[in-house]
Amino acid sequence: MSPEETAAFAHCEALVREHDRDRYFAALFAPADKRPYLFALYAFSHEVARVRESVSAPLPGEIRLQWWRDALDGQGHGEVAANPVAAALLATVVRFRLPREALTALVDARVFDLYDDPMPDVNDLEGYCGETSSVLIRLASLVLADGEDPGFAAAAGHAGVAYALAGLLRAFAWHAARGQVFVPSDVLARHGVSREIVTAGQGGPGVNAALAELRTLARRHHREAFETPIPATIAPAFLPAVLVPAYLDLMDRRDYDPFRTAVELAPWRRQWLLWRGAKRITR
Repeated sequence: MSPEETAAFAHCEALVREHDRDRYFAALFAPADKRPYLFALYAFSHEVARVRESVSAPLPGEIRLQWWRDALDGQGHGEVAANPVAAALLATVVRFRLPREALTALVDARVFDLYDDPMPDVNDLEGYCGETSSVLIRLASLVLADGEDPGFAAAAGHAGVAYALAGLLRAFAWHAARGQVFVPSDVLARHGVSREIVTAGQGGPGVNAALAELRTLARRHHREAFETPIPATIAPAFLPAVLVPAYLDLMDRRDYDPFRTAVELAPWRRQWLLWRGAKRITR
């Protein structure tokens, strides 16, 4: 690895360590020679996920996402080389023969984040979660398997949806404050809740019931993800999802307020759950 590549991968690791602690600690269970490439994938995910936060309007966000599409298509060589996350990501893609279309689909899915459009139904939500989260598990599995297809695509799909749902539920109040509602319209309607109630920060039985329905959905996906033991070689890719039940349990508490309660795990507990999960999912 050249000094430039080493610096690019180190940048990715620092980015993930600061902003994506679940995936950072999960990656530490991978062989040392694979970790830089996992960090490159996760840093890329973080960069495209935060585009809305870094722009003042959707159009500049669209332009930034298009930059990533162009980078994945091999365009803009000079600019790409100067971006450490892009440089590390493309080196990872080449080394492990990762499907670029999967990464482009992740970028495309993030266009939804730029706007305040409603999430139409549960199927749309599951699709969004799959394209933004399940794909990372699948790609990380390919890295861990040296570019060979390790199988377990269905398990990756379920695990990614479960983890993304838990993440969206944890960020419910933050999204609502900026006018975004990821709870599908059909779920809201089923419980007599309007989007305007959510964005106004008004809770109540209907909101609580809608969120509880999504927690049940997340638990179902989590259960289906780990019905079959995961091979130890690719288990680190799945490890973030083992935290899902712990996050959901915090939201199931009677004193949980979706607009005020921070849903966080103590660092020691996160690491213990990951350690225990690494053993349990590979049985």
